[in-house]
Amino acid sequence: MVGNIIENNMVTISGKIATEAEFSHEVYGEGFYLFSLEVPRLSECNDIINVTVSERLISKDLLEVGKLIEVEGQFRSYNNYNNNSSETSKLILTVFAREINFLDDERKMKNPNQIYLNGFICKKPVYRTTPFGREITDILLAVNRPYNKSDYIPCIAWGRNARYSANLEVGDNIKIWGRIQSREYQKKLESGEVITKVAYEVSVSKMEICSEAKKRSEENKNNDENA
Repeated sequence: MVGNIIENNMVTISGKIATEAEFSHEVYGEGFYLFSLEVPRLSECNDIINVTVSERLISKDLLEVGKLIEVEGQFRSYNNYNNNSSETSKLILTVFAREINFLDDERKMKNPNQIYLNGFICKKPVYRTTPFGREITDILLAVNRPYNKSDYIPCIAWGRNARYSANLEVGDNIKIWGRIQSREYQKKLESGEVITKVAYEVSVSKMEICSEAKKRSEENKNNDENA
């Protein structure tokens, strides 16, 4: 059963280590470290993705800035409560490393950013269009994890996938394939100060909707067209 749950959430990312590994937290005497990985896009831009790794998997001293690595694991979320902030909690997203391999050549990174998720919609999808007319649907996906835990992953569907997923309902089971992307945005604080923050989400390239959800989505789509 645990094996099936692990297979619900599979990530492989490759790139250069961008920051030094710093202590994150400890669970039952096991220490975990956090660092950022610079993952290339086809557009010559980069995504900066957080990676969490156990001290039992690899020594932090080996994670030198500039080293080229491949990380296999899961995309996980947790709430970070900051007593010094006006925000009650913040959803933190990170790749939890299960395996790390060192690479000696960037040409070995055939697909440096890929993710597969099998989860349940936990918030009504929001369909919208950009000022340039591009169709987008925001999806929040709950993905089961061992020991009765779940990860909550923000996802973005585009074009026909956006139109299709807009009719899905809370509780529907879907599978998605895509990549993890980072995106900077501006936030204005109560003091009036504007700060730059980074959001993480999964950009969906392929989507599979399970049978019951698929049937209802088609019915909703037909009803909309016949209205």
